[in-house]
Amino acid sequence: MFRKVLIANRGEIALRVIRACREVGVRTVAVHSEADANALHVRFADEALCIGPAPARLSYMNVPAIIAAAEVSAAEAIHPGYGFLSESADFAEICRKCGFKFIGPSPESMRLLGDKISARAHMTAEGVPILPGTGSIETAEAARKAAGEIGYPVIIKASGGGGGRGMRVVRTEDEIERSFVQARAEADSGFKNPNVYLERYVERPRHIEIQVVADELGNVTHLGERECSIQRRHQKLVEEAPSVAVTPEKRKEIGDLVVRSLKKAGYASLATVEFLVDEEGRFYFMEVNTRVQVEHPVTEMVTGVDLVAEQLRIAAGMPLSIPVGGIAPRGWAMECRINAEDPETFAPSPGLVTEYFAPGGTGVRVDSGIFGGWRVPPNYDSLIAKLIVHGADRNACIARMRGALSEFIVGGIKTNVPFHQKLLADPDFVAGRIDTAFLARKRLA
Repeated sequence: MFRKVLIANRGEIALRVIRACREVGVRTVAVHSEADANALHVRFADEALCIGPAPARLSYMNVPAIIAAAEVSAAEAIHPGYGFLSESADFAEICRKCGFKFIGPSPESMRLLGDKISARAHMTAEGVPILPGTGSIETAEAARKAAGEIGYPVIIKASGGGGGRGMRVVRTEDEIERSFVQARAEADSGFKNPNVYLERYVERPRHIEIQVVADELGNVTHLGERECSIQRRHQKLVEEAPSVAVTPEKRKEIGDLVVRSLKKAGYASLATVEFLVDEEGRFYFMEVNTRVQVEHPVTEMVTGVDLVAEQLRIAAGMPLSIPVGGIAPRGWAMECRINAEDPETFAPSPGLVTEYFAPGGTGVRVDSGIFGGWRVPPNYDSLIAKLIVHGADRNACIARMRGALSEFIVGGIKTNVPFHQKLLADPDFVAGRIDTAFLARKRLA
């Protein structure tokens, strides 16, 4: 195992990695921007180094500064968390060339599976079901022709990145040129990669993802699915494991398929393979996330596996500690993303946290980097905490989450806790009748 790991991230995920490192006896190095000088990940790491001013491009995405911090601190490996540089194959390659182990997949695997166009080609070759679509589209005219062949509606997607950026739903030919130009510009701005492709648009799908774990010795397994259908503008807000829409037989079928596909790709690390599931229950491959996911705790709660510790083991060349046949889910887990934002308008709400109380009790977990007296900076994502609960079944899980939300206190700023309380009171949500358009249809977001 490594002696020292630098964490190239901030907030709750930096704390999550610190805790996993502590449990396996690894010292940690936190990096931080000037805005995060008093953050908890800075306090709890064994060492901390400032790498730049508040804007992420000058600090958390400043590759020379991160590499310099790793050199100065004598770290052996770099954990990128999620977001920022976590899916940058170029950063992973720089780490390797500079003598640091990137705690994630190889640059080659990231280029194959992290790029949505090449991932589609690989999965198609492996027999994974996929929606009709295209390779990279360079012009609006080519997009118009492809859309006519696929049939409207279509969705234009950025080849790199995610989070809903560089995506446009197109329902008629009149919309194609404007949407194509906008999607390419947004993709180029957000991901430094203007490539986009087209895919048939599914109107009311579920968003189901499979958690895969693979070591460098060729062992690959999966840990079941997560349901991520509760979204606002393609941004996930609530996740759960397992899904009411997935039977044990379907879990095995799709899980075996993605395990075989990633093994064929020579993949090693955590990976999440995402699918759209239509109203008939048919799965269609969407993309691969080549990093730890925000929602990874729900899988941990139903399997008992520490996914971040497993990442560390894999990067250190150790075999999986998980049975290759996987682990069947036990009970039900749900995660609510707590954001610093107005619960009605969803506008960001940075500022001073005047009081903070995290709920507790049996089956309740809070992953957070906030505390009373801390100022939420306006420079980063609005996620300030993840509230995760576990119950014997879905109804028990929902009841426990309602109780935990009622105890969650954050003073001085607005949060989306009231939104989650309204959602969990909705009878269709409670019955599991959900899809990615649920919030818009219910006018909850």
